[in-house]
Amino acid sequence: MGYSFSCACASALAVLMCGMPVAIAAEESEPVVVLSIDSVTRVTDVAAYRLSRYLRGQGCAAEIRFDNEPGEVALMFRYTVQAERKPAVLSATSLDGHWPRPAWITRRTSGVPALSELEGRDLATVAGQDPLGSTLPHAALEAVGVHPKPEAIYESGDFSSALGLLLHNNTHAAVSEAGFVGQFLESRDLVITWQGDPVTTVGWYRGKAWSKQALACEEALGQLERVADKQMFAVFPEWVHGFARIDDE
Repeated sequence: MGYSFSCACASALAVLMCGMPVAIAAEESEPVVVLSIDSVTRVTDVAAYRLSRYLRGQGCAAEIRFDNEPGEVALMFRYTVQAERKPAVLSATSLDGHWPRPAWITRRTSGVPALSELEGRDLATVAGQDPLGSTLPHAALEAVGVHPKPEAIYESGDFSSALGLLLHNNTHAAVSEAGFVGQFLESRDLVITWQGDPVTTVGWYRGKAWSKQALACEEALGQLERVADKQMFAVFPEWVHGFARIDDE
């Protein structure tokens, strides 16, 4: 069974050369479920293809889009509660199998026992809409009276890069996600100086075009794990290991 690409390109080779994001759709004769992903990267072609192929194998004929247009979308991956104020139907889980928790990471030898010690220090954060990358860690600093100056903030493209700045002594602390960073703490001599509450707002939300046809897609997404296909997960934050219904976690 073939796949069509929603990109004005004449061949498979042209698709790879086309600068627009690639949406993988089912054949026109089949009803499709439109999924929208707020991606952390502009390089989406491979992930879109692999995700679409996986979903089709699970009985979900899906078209993958990378935009914020809510019109025909049945399911959308977002970072915060949407306008309808309904909770995510599937929330992202971390490497440890739990809901993600924002964290500030420091070097064990730096002598930073509390967030209040970060006043006037250089800090590494992560750009983008993921609340764990900047918003929640910043709020934790403000809660203890720490207000970093703009020139003290080093904004990275992802969580690994933020940790890299810390490990190379470019900053005194870096943001991360508690489950994700756990794998590096002992080997890199790092500690979690602050850890926030679990976050369930990052995940899949039902859009205006949702119907019972999308249930198969929800079930398939709930079975996904990063370890099974890392390329498929390239469009999600590094800490996202899978997705689960809130009642299942």
